[in-house]
Amino acid sequence: MEFETHAPSCFDLSSQSPMNSFLDTNFANDRECQWPDSTGDVIPADTPTKLHAKAAMTVQKVYRSYRTRRMLADSALVAEELWWQALDYARLNHSTISFFNVPQPETAVSRWNRITLNASKVGKGLSRDGKAQKLAFQHWIEAIDPRHRYGHNLHMYYKEWCKTDAGQPFFFWLDLGDGKKVELKECPRSKLQKQSIKYLGPQEREHYEYVVAEGKILHSLTGNHLDTTNGLPGAKWIFVMSTSKRLYAGEKKKGIFHHSSFLAGGATLAAGRLVVKDGILKSISAYSGHYRPTDDSLDSFLSFLKENGVNLEETEVSDF
Repeated sequence: MEFETHAPSCFDLSSQSPMNSFLDTNFANDRECQWPDSTGDVIPADTPTKLHAKAAMTVQKVYRSYRTRRMLADSALVAEELWWQALDYARLNHSTISFFNVPQPETAVSRWNRITLNASKVGKGLSRDGKAQKLAFQHWIEAIDPRHRYGHNLHMYYKEWCKTDAGQPFFFWLDLGDGKKVELKECPRSKLQKQSIKYLGPQEREHYEYVVAEGKILHSLTGNHLDTTNGLPGAKWIFVMSTSKRLYAGEKKKGIFHHSSFLAGGATLAAGRLVVKDGILKSISAYSGHYRPTDDSLDSFLSFLKENGVNLEETEVSDF
């Protein structure tokens, strides 16, 4: 038995095109038709005609419109993220540095507002769960620093500030006041300025979110299994669980991306390190210098994993 075949038209689009359904509905019959030219001769269906050209132009217009909408949507998300970062910087900069550069007495209301704003950076999420863990005190200054410089480095300068009698708030002293030329041997200014911790905004955070389904850890957006073993040798993956029980994980990068990055310094229910292969949890530890998790927080997180089908019998668990 012989089957009649047709050569693909030069106007046939890839099966991956978002316009497939549009083409299938409106032009499916055209592939089976033949069209007479002005002399009456029959033209094969796969020969370009004015109708084909018009159809191609229609497809191009619709696709350009689709592409434009996608670009505008992506731009809106980027703009929202940049706006969040700019607003966060402006608020913290005002409450810690620029406010003190204005020669006027501070009112009690203003002082309280500044304290409330700074405290909210490390206390966010506490209202959801009283057992949530705040950043360790050493890293508070990292969270309220407009540049989010690494808390360990800032703490060295903080101790130096404590020795002085400058009568200036720490960040003002450090960046604009009497301490702006202080240079510590154990942490030069170049290192202090270079190691700035990434604090995720609401949109960025979604790309680090994972869910536990049927005993496996999956990326919330793509559904792909988490696999921490695919990266460079020696890479360390860290995680936190928010007070709303959302799980976030990512690769640690010293001086750039730490536990405090996920929730922008907010409180957590659990934090630590993990090793996962093809979605299966291999090892977990409650190690975090930023949050210093307790045995109770680790036990609570393990219970959460069990409730979601994770088999912990072959999982290595440690509290350090």
